[in-house]
Amino acid sequence: MNIPAPLLLYRQDPARNMARFYHLSIEPTLFGEIALVRAWGRIGTKGRQLLEFHDDALRAQEAFEKLARRKERRGYTACRR
Repeated sequence: MNIPAPLLLYRQDPARNMARFYHLSIEPTLFGEIALVRAWGRIGTKGRQLLEFHDDALRAQEAFEKLARRKERRGYTACRR
């Protein structure tokens, strides 16, 4: 199984003064668990971060994909570099 690459999403709406980011990544911990790292906030700030611990990479990947779909439905788009 392949762990997905980190995903950076943006949602911007100047009319509503909205400039948000959402970052998802899957990373191993020092204790053998898998962590889904979620970070979000206003563009240009540090924002907030939350770690969700999973027993295996499959469950972490399912949570990653579910969150990515939810954010895209809410208007977030992937960063293009």
